[in-house]
Amino acid sequence: ALRLFTGIGLSEAKARETLRNGALSAQLRQAVLQARSTLGPALDKATGTLLYNAAARLRDPKHLSLLVGYIARREILTDLQLSAALEYVRSHPLEPLNAADFEKACGVGVCVTPEQIEEAVEAVISKHRAELLVERYHFNMGLLMGEARSRLRWADGKTIKNEVDLQVLHLLGPKTEADLEKKPKAAKARLIPTERQKVAVVENGEVGTETRSLLEQLRGEALKFHKPGENYKTEGYVVTPNTMALLKQHLAITGGQVRTRFPPEPNGILHIGHAKAINFNFGYAKANGGVCFLRYDDTNPEKEEEKYFTAIREMVEWLGYQPYAVTHASDYFDQLYTWALELIRRGQAYVCHQKVEEIKGHNPPPSPWRDRPVEESLLLFEDMRKGKFGEGEATLRMKLVMEDGKMDPVAYRVKFTPHHRTGDKWCIYPTYDYTHCLCDSIEHITHSLCTKEFQARRSSYFWLCNVLDVYCPVQWEYGRLNLLYTVVSKRKIIRLVETGAVRDWDDPRLFTLTALRRRGFPPEAINNFCARVGVTVAQATMEPHLLEACAREVLNEQAPRAMAVLEPLKVTITNFPAPKALEVLVPNFPADESRGFHKVPFQCTVYIEETDFREEADKGYKRLAPGQPVGLRHAGYVIAVQNIIKDASGRVIELEVICTKSDVTEKPKAFIHWVSEPLVCEVRLYERLFLHKNPEDPSEVPGGFLSDLNPDSLRVVHNALVDSSVLSARPFDKFQFERLGYFSLDPDSKEGKMVFNRTVTLKEDPGKA
Repeated sequence: ALRLFTGIGLSEAKARETLRNGALSAQLRQAVLQARSTLGPALDKATGTLLYNAAARLRDPKHLSLLVGYIARREILTDLQLSAALEYVRSHPLEPLNAADFEKACGVGVCVTPEQIEEAVEAVISKHRAELLVERYHFNMGLLMGEARSRLRWADGKTIKNEVDLQVLHLLGPKTEADLEKKPKAAKARLIPTERQKVAVVENGEVGTETRSLLEQLRGEALKFHKPGENYKTEGYVVTPNTMALLKQHLAITGGQVRTRFPPEPNGILHIGHAKAINFNFGYAKANGGVCFLRYDDTNPEKEEEKYFTAIREMVEWLGYQPYAVTHASDYFDQLYTWALELIRRGQAYVCHQKVEEIKGHNPPPSPWRDRPVEESLLLFEDMRKGKFGEGEATLRMKLVMEDGKMDPVAYRVKFTPHHRTGDKWCIYPTYDYTHCLCDSIEHITHSLCTKEFQARRSSYFWLCNVLDVYCPVQWEYGRLNLLYTVVSKRKIIRLVETGAVRDWDDPRLFTLTALRRRGFPPEAINNFCARVGVTVAQATMEPHLLEACAREVLNEQAPRAMAVLEPLKVTITNFPAPKALEVLVPNFPADESRGFHKVPFQCTVYIEETDFREEADKGYKRLAPGQPVGLRHAGYVIAVQNIIKDASGRVIELEVICTKSDVTEKPKAFIHWVSEPLVCEVRLYERLFLHKNPEDPSEVPGGFLSDLNPDSLRVVHNALVDSSVLSARPFDKFQFERLGYFSLDPDSKEGKMVFNRTVTLKEDPGKA
């Protein structure tokens, strides 16, 4: 095999590399042997290159013999022709191919004469003559090549280049010293930051605008996606004699519209990984003028609750997406049951009595009931529907082997649990493997986007649609988004709630979407984070600080400033310049005062952070100390310590200071925040819930994730002080408490006692891993 491959011009290294790829080497061997039977044992390198490219780039091996025949007969002579031939067979999956149409599409028999090349190049140079005379050899010669090739599609590229070089030399003469000098580079226009660029998008027929960052995720794998109606161009897609007719009918129904769906199970709350799925499904549809369905996969009534249905839709809309339609797998239970009967009639499903424990895993023993008569399975399936079998006593199984080797997946099982939407109508419920692809077919989904763990289900997805002769969408898999220092499994979050480690699904230390909202993360930050992670086949495991950085970017623009003190120290100004409180104007956004101001009172008693005062100033310490004044932010005054008051234990409880207007005294080393006539509130400060990056990894945390809880994940400050400008805030309103971080008003707030959650600090803590 090595000699065979080096004999067509491959280097020994390339030949060995090819041999390591079993599928490619088998195809190339077949191609070379077929070509030798026509051309003899000695193949020139040009023919060898064409054979290699045909074997490497052809997706469907059944067309290999056809292409090799054209190469061996010297009817396909260039890579350009081969590319056209490959595109033609990819676009025409049904047999037999129309030979005349195929030959026309890839230039078989077309002969381009030297005179035609000369005339085409002459016409192109004539068109650009004026610019050529000005720019001379600095002119983009590739433009001339491109235009000449577009006039003569099947002409040899080298011959065109030689003719272009010859005619340019004839027009301009030999290169001068000026021609040999490098052309100065034009200064690049300054680009607006990606997040600020506004682009037109179409959502459910209405044009709107949104930041480019939401669409950045559509790079990578999404660039390879098929166009609606061209499902058959996708690698691995199964084509049947009815495929093209079904696709034609599909296009008539959808009008060529992109259709995606977000299909959550309503048995838990969405988490950060779901945010990527939401962004990808809704974002891809939106970017292509299409629509996205929100479809609840409600096939397991034992675990479904109304609160999950409501919370899921709420989170989708909170992230800024409006479903084209809200549907349920249960909407289609009647049709799914009818198709199950048809599947049995076609000999592709049977009723089985193996126990659940027997058929678990990837290597269950073959079912002794696999070959039972169709009529028997039909009667038994009807008995299942009527409740004549107990739970676990019978299942309906499909006759196929999945990609991961699992044999005969279950299509229906018995469950005597009333359904949230259909009540007691059914006591048999379909599985994901049976339901999902058929719901996609009913809704005419064009791109069924799912994470990599569903790749093993792709074979059953295509098989089931095709065996029932219904429209078959394309399943595309992408890598999941995971975060370090957290768990997102429903089962594990329930354990955290049950043990009291967290309060509920929306505890701000979790990374469920409800928890992130409660903590104060803006939806734009989550969308931007998903966009930056992007869509690739590889699984992405990210550090939480990357999400926090996205939050800071958004909150810096959105969160108005306020002043708050977490550990108050009373300060009395003994020479306060007015008999009553003054009003100080504080900008909502100091970097942009056009966005308004709010008023805060300023009187003789103010409160500062305990950490902003020291009795002795160390070298490098710039805040308040005896002999070291500081400015009060926004107030226009500098204060200096006059007297220190302590309690019986020696703890400083009050400072007496004098104040001076800042414009008549020396500029202080620092300005500190303060409050006066403040509101007493509760502030909750959060750290990571787990101590290790991978709390679920036994090698990192042998005792299990519950043993890895961070005892300092929540610190509550019960009597923090905040300025009165926040008094009218509503739950989830966000503020930057100057010098402290970004905070959000918690729904636990009530009249007389506001509660704030710290979303993130102002800067990333360098001490965090």
